[in-house]
Amino acid sequence: MNCDSCGTRCQRFGLHRNGLRRFRCLSCKRTYTEPHERMLGGYLSDAKVTLALQLLLEGNSIRSTERITNLDRNTIMSLLIRAGERCAALMDAKMRNLPCKRLEMDEIWGFVGKKERNVKQGDDFTVGNVWTFCCIDADTKLVPCFVMGQRDRATTNAFMHDVASRMANRVQVSTDGFAPYPEAIRRAFGKDVDYGQIIKVYGTYSFGERRYSTSGVIAAPKYVQEGRPDPQRISTSYVERLNASTRLFMRRMTRLTLAFSRKYENFGAAMALNFAYYNFCRVHRSLRVTPAMESGITDHIWTIAELITR
Repeated sequence: MNCDSCGTRCQRFGLHRNGLRRFRCLSCKRTYTEPHERMLGGYLSDAKVTLALQLLLEGNSIRSTERITNLDRNTIMSLLIRAGERCAALMDAKMRNLPCKRLEMDEIWGFVGKKERNVKQGDDFTVGNVWTFCCIDADTKLVPCFVMGQRDRATTNAFMHDVASRMANRVQVSTDGFAPYPEAIRRAFGKDVDYGQIIKVYGTYSFGERRYSTSGVIAAPKYVQEGRPDPQRISTSYVERLNASTRLFMRRMTRLTLAFSRKYENFGAAMALNFAYYNFCRVHRSLRVTPAMESGITDHIWTIAELITR
């Protein structure tokens, strides 16, 4: 490389502490680091960034990642937010004209800052319950999109319109008995959908109900709401298993811990990173490939570096 000041050719001058090569001008004695572009636009090495994100994706908290990587927790949070923004943009761009055939939909509960019962008048409107609506293709296990908000009609309608805009063909949709679903699906899909509901009826055990688990299911009737869905395939089993995986691999979604999100922005970034990694990087055990490969979106397993630099 040439000196930026006098234009004289520089010679090798050792290594920087971060491993990059150093150069020194023979004329004016200025020193330079070789041109480089760090992952996510920071100063950390690519290996450090990848390790921090990998730990978060495998269920570690911010502080445990801090102890393992020796990075400051604010730096880790900054990496999470920047990675989450890129993953959200990637999901929005790639999840288009999808050939899905059977979609299962559900919503998963979380909270930001404090639980709803502790929210006081005057608290920020982003504090309290947050519901993440998501869907999964029962055949390819792909998660086409997710929408965060309250568990109400407005969020349900927004979620359904987002899902419908990403489909390339007629689909069969299955949901639980949440009341806003039928109207929202008719508004988003019109008549071009086969829609069925499965409504689980719960009983009680002799020893009483447990706090974080439902009582026994005594019946699960299925109802056809629109079109001609296959009754044998009206189910929410796959999306409920997806919710379990989300709680397993996202520390801020694990119940009864201090690892919850303090900011809505952090919660959204973590969700985007989790679902993008699930679609493009994590090999599904039953498929032996990633959901994105099974859907024909990509032809190889992505690395974390590829995920956040696309």
